Amino acid sequence: MTRIIADISVSLDGFVTGPDPSPDNGLGTGGEALHTWAFSDDPDDRRVLREGTVRSGAVVLGRHLFDVVDGPKGWDDTSGYGAGEVGKPAFVVATNSPPESVRTTNLDWTFVTTGLPDAVTAARERAEAASSDSGKDLDVILMGGGATIGSALDAGLVDALTLHLAPIVLGAGTPLFTGGAPRTLVQRSVISTSTATHLTYDVSR
Repeated sequence: MTRIIADISVSLDGFVTGPDPSPDNGLGTGGEALHTWAFSDDPDDRRVLREGTVRSGAVVLGRHLFDVVDGPKGWDDTSGYGAGEVGKPAFVVATNSPPESVRTTNLDWTFVTTGLPDAVTAARERAEAASSDSGKDLDVILMGGGATIGSALDAGLVDALTLHLAPIVLGAGTPLFTGGAPRTLVQRSVISTSTATHLTYDVSR
């Protein structure tokens, strides 16, 4: 069964970027430390990355994050989603208006202008088709940014939440949680490595 999984790195004080993020500095000042685990040689970090990307049937992101990853300092063959770990899933961007052009034309992009729920629905359809083709269950991964994941949680669109908790206090930046209704999560796994604590929770809808 295809699930909707929000997956994001976060600081100890709850930020998913450092201060002053921009298309040329997507993670903000000091925010690169959030993703140290993704480039670690620690075998448990490598396993978390591999297992997370292998299950990706489609990936959802917001427009701000798209502008970062598709920008001149964004993804390439060595640093794109799941680089070196998995094939290239479909990418669905929730946006008010599609971009005039796309740099990363080697990726499968779909732009949905009718809201995040419709973007998630489109991604689920792509993931279910990929599941059928591969013969194994694949999921929709919400990779961010923080506002996209926060909105998806508030809208009840998320089945599971995976946080990669980096041992850093950023002090400011883009917060993951900005309010909303109280919610109790069910902890499913905790993996502690030299660079992060990987936490997975089931989310009740």
